[in-house]
Amino acid sequence: MIEIAAGILCLALTLANLVSIAIAAMRLNSAPMDKAPVNPTDPVTIIRPLCGTEPFVEETLASSFTLSYPHYELIFCVAQADDPIIPIISRLMAAHPSVPSRLLVGDDRISDNPKLNNCIKGWQVARFDWVVLADSNVLMPQDYIQQLLASWRPGTGLVCSTPIGSLPEGFWAEVECAFLNTLQARWQYVGESLGLGFAQGKSMLWRRDLLNANGGIRALAAEIAEDAAATKLVRKMGLHVHLVTSPFEQPLGRRTARQVWGRQTRWARLRRVTFPHFFAPEILTGAAIPLLAGTYFAAVSQHSIAVLLTLLALVWYGAEWALAKSKGWHVSWRYPIACLTRDCLIPIMWAYAWIGRNVVWRGNAMTIRVNGAEPLNESSFAR
Repeated sequence: MIEIAAGILCLALTLANLVSIAIAAMRLNSAPMDKAPVNPTDPVTIIRPLCGTEPFVEETLASSFTLSYPHYELIFCVAQADDPIIPIISRLMAAHPSVPSRLLVGDDRISDNPKLNNCIKGWQVARFDWVVLADSNVLMPQDYIQQLLASWRPGTGLVCSTPIGSLPEGFWAEVECAFLNTLQARWQYVGESLGLGFAQGKSMLWRRDLLNANGGIRALAAEIAEDAAATKLVRKMGLHVHLVTSPFEQPLGRRTARQVWGRQTRWARLRRVTFPHFFAPEILTGAAIPLLAGTYFAAVSQHSIAVLLTLLALVWYGAEWALAKSKGWHVSWRYPIACLTRDCLIPIMWAYAWIGRNVVWRGNAMTIRVNGAEPLNESSFAR
């Protein structure tokens, strides 16, 4: 009976994986239904918090100045006056004098979240009703603003984009793509399709009056991660988080195993604390559990383990490959191996996420407190 249960588990998880890929494939690049009458020329403020340099940062920041939208302003926020990003953004601002832009320096410490603290000053001086909070590593297409506005419809409280990893250099950057693209982005779109949209801090479009009526940007300090706070706040309003039809790129460059581990475990811990009931089943999202269950079933029932595992791998990673290929996301001959590596890491990261409450974001120690609980004496890797 145990081998039958293992076989059923393997089959059920494989079918769930295929269904999730099919849902995501249909949702991506599909036009939103019943759009709200958003004026496509309403002025928009884009706030980009900056901290240090990273691969492709000049390209991602330069993309802010080449948008095709007719009326927008840029506000760049830096916490420290000696940040090495300042000469880069100053040079870009000087090279694009026709685009209204400002650089604000200073740190408003309202929370344990350094990114949110950095955004406060930008929010306070933003001139327009539509406000986008966008990370420095988002590569903005020319129709970036149009895509965000097009996804705002009746019942929307927030529009976001999950990051799509691009331009990876080396194997571990491909593993990062496997996490970001055909796993995390896929399940983000599945959740939204089921009415369970989650905010993603990479790109967030707000109605200024709507957020200000519900505590303002400081309300996003209710959780250690501003996107988790945003999700809960929007749901409390009785509204929904919606996603753009085609998510925006995050160029990766080179990644090390340590960097991938640090970033993914940090995000896993944040999800575990902020949405534990959704995080608990995440261990089932990769192929590790069905592969183990299939191995047990084949061994006990005296079927060929090699044949079964080969078929499972072809089904799981062939479907992911097809999704990535059809959406124009990064794929290479190493991508299935990167996906398998990712899936081997998922159970380890999932277990590790339950151990403690401390994470480090760009050198900033952040303690995740739940109901006032004291932090554990433990650290994580920096982003």
